[in-house]
Amino acid sequence: MRKKTALPAIILMLAPVAAIIMIVLSVLYGAKSISANEIWESVVRFDANNVDHQIVMTSRLPRVIGAMLIGAFLAVSGALMQGMTRNYLASPSIMGVSDGSVFVVTLAMVYLPNTHSVGLITLSMIGSALGAGLVFGIAWLIPHGMSPVRLAILGTIIGTFLSGVAEAVATYNQISQGLSFWYNARLHQLDPELIKLSIPFAIVGLGLAFALSNSVTVLSLGDEVSANLGVRTKLIKGLTMLSVVILTGVSVALAGKIAFVGLIVPHIARFLSGVDYKWIIPISGVLGGLFLALCDLITRFFNYPFETPIGVVTALFGVPFFLYLIKTRGGGKHA
Repeated sequence: MRKKTALPAIILMLAPVAAIIMIVLSVLYGAKSISANEIWESVVRFDANNVDHQIVMTSRLPRVIGAMLIGAFLAVSGALMQGMTRNYLASPSIMGVSDGSVFVVTLAMVYLPNTHSVGLITLSMIGSALGAGLVFGIAWLIPHGMSPVRLAILGTIIGTFLSGVAEAVATYNQISQGLSFWYNARLHQLDPELIKLSIPFAIVGLGLAFALSNSVTVLSLGDEVSANLGVRTKLIKGLTMLSVVILTGVSVALAGKIAFVGLIVPHIARFLSGVDYKWIIPISGVLGGLFLALCDLITRFFNYPFETPIGVVTALFGVPFFLYLIKTRGGGKHA
């Protein structure tokens, strides 16, 4: 663990530079060409009557900032879930957490159409808790239900069921077009005001994640070892899932369901930083933000000048990685 301490520290020090570069690239490139000088002018001398300035300040800048935040939230959630369950396949999108959010958001849009932004974020978090509760609750009731592959299969089944019911409700009530945002994760439609409102929730979720990092490291060694070391496993697991619920709920409320970020990034962070979640969590956050922002940038060039759904790009990375994990890890748990 000590040997790898220098590398994660270097990554965290370089993170602000990498984030600035990603923001510049994301603001610079898109369907409409905008010069670097025009971008600078929009930041220092914003002109509401200038179309390019409007595009930069109300679309591209919030988009990349939102993408980096969402990527960080999902990656940290995945890291927490993998550490808590010792399951290398754990992530919000695979374990039904994101699908639970989409399900409850859909019900809210149908039956509570006047729900305000903070209410939407809250309901999304409730949905995350519902999805996680169903998957892990059922897993405890079936033989070997907590094994990585079985838990992933169960999460996929429950998630598909929740998504299917949500789509059926939306179609029956003839609002499926309006709800397509949450099914297809359109980052270009991010609401700047909703991003601002989500910050306090995100601070709580991330703060909880960092506070629990040492305990999650012990949990990743197994329940028996954790108990012998004096860790209150049930309490720590409950607080860890609370952090996951908050961060995933905020992510879905902002941009809909985005798959594979919470699966891929924590493994990369663990490879770079070792087994200490004091490092894994912040490294996951940094890499997750950069990864999703990069994927969003790629979506603009797949079918230029049209945009490819972000889920297609994350799946191009995620599906092979998912299959690789199953092939190389089998049904075991990570150390």
